[in-house]
Amino acid sequence: MRPFAKRAFAVLQGVVPSNFGRKTVATLLKALDTVGGIAITTKLGARLVGLLAPRSRPVLCSGCFTDHGLRVDAERIGIPHALPCPNCGTDGTKKLTPYLLKVLAAQFFVRGSVHRSTYGSAPLVQFNELRFGDGDYEGSKWLNNDVTLISEKAQIGLFHYGPRMWLLGNIEPLEALQAPARRPPVIDRIVTEYPERTLPKGESIYRLRINPEAPVASDEYDSPPDEHLGKGRLDSLSHPVLYCSQDIESCVHECRVTVEDDLYLAVLRPTRDLRLLDLTALLVETDVTEFESLDLAVHMLFFAADHSYEITREIAVAANKAGFDGILYPSYFSQVRSGAIPFETVYGLSIRRFPNASQDATSGIFSNVALFGRPVKAGSLEVACVDRLIIHKVHYDFRFGPARDKFTYESDKLADKN
Repeated sequence: MRPFAKRAFAVLQGVVPSNFGRKTVATLLKALDTVGGIAITTKLGARLVGLLAPRSRPVLCSGCFTDHGLRVDAERIGIPHALPCPNCGTDGTKKLTPYLLKVLAAQFFVRGSVHRSTYGSAPLVQFNELRFGDGDYEGSKWLNNDVTLISEKAQIGLFHYGPRMWLLGNIEPLEALQAPARRPPVIDRIVTEYPERTLPKGESIYRLRINPEAPVASDEYDSPPDEHLGKGRLDSLSHPVLYCSQDIESCVHECRVTVEDDLYLAVLRPTRDLRLLDLTALLVETDVTEFESLDLAVHMLFFAADHSYEITREIAVAANKAGFDGILYPSYFSQVRSGAIPFETVYGLSIRRFPNASQDATSGIFSNVALFGRPVKAGSLEVACVDRLIIHKVHYDFRFGPARDKFTYESDKLADKN
């Protein structure tokens, strides 16, 4: 739904009393939105829509930009429009309204400048209307004219952003987890405060193997042999873990397969209900800030690379001792599958802290299942089926962002050390 329709629907929510009435109005507005989208593909329709909704008039087009990545993103975000670009006079290019320019700025400059720290991440560039005419962002020489153009036409100011430090991992429970002497109490909290979830008897989960010696043998799909332990996120030398997933695509991502691999996928089913510690859940926390949040600490822990494994392995051992059969945990590849920002904020506040925001906060998370011990050998998991898996086609969905010079990059590394 475009901005005009969204604003109209927001107004009507307060005017139309019933849910049925609001849904009817929303359907009507979406229909009008679709009609408008079709109308602007003709010159007469484009002029008429521009008269009825002045903010829908385009101000730039994808051909206005110098930076190649910005042009590609503008072509993807822009809309077909029959009239020439009011800025450069070009026909046939995708057009951008002031609203779509802000979408482009958010995608290219904000999302495209996200910097990953040891734990957490944050954009290095932001924009808003309050900084219009006062933006201090300077990009590469081929980008500066584009920055000026976007700022003027969208009436925004782009500026270098100093994020709140919790976004870069300065969270008390997370800092305690990184110190072995302070770690046990926080792990106790994780095991007791996160909810339990049941993996019911007979429900299918998946395990992918690369180049197995005996593809149809059940023991090929159990936890790895002792000589391969201690290499994953949750297993250790004395604590085998079977990694699997509730969907096939997660298996492919996690195993980092190539087209040259001989792949086999097993369908596994529990022979009894299994108790899982659900670390994908959003903890409802009161009277704490982001700097004190256990929820954010665990969220960042599972989006970190292998430097976090020492901590997550201890969590797995503690969960096993507490009687759980395994852990449900966020996939490291969730962000590239969903396209969602892992630590999304509104005015520097985590959306995970907002009431009734759990659906938005967790919608971009894909879960993995880790089962303790060797459940196939123990009989708590059966191999129901094995098939060969063929990678038929791979599609990359990419976006662009501004290049950073050496000075900025060195500054970022120094910030991480501090």
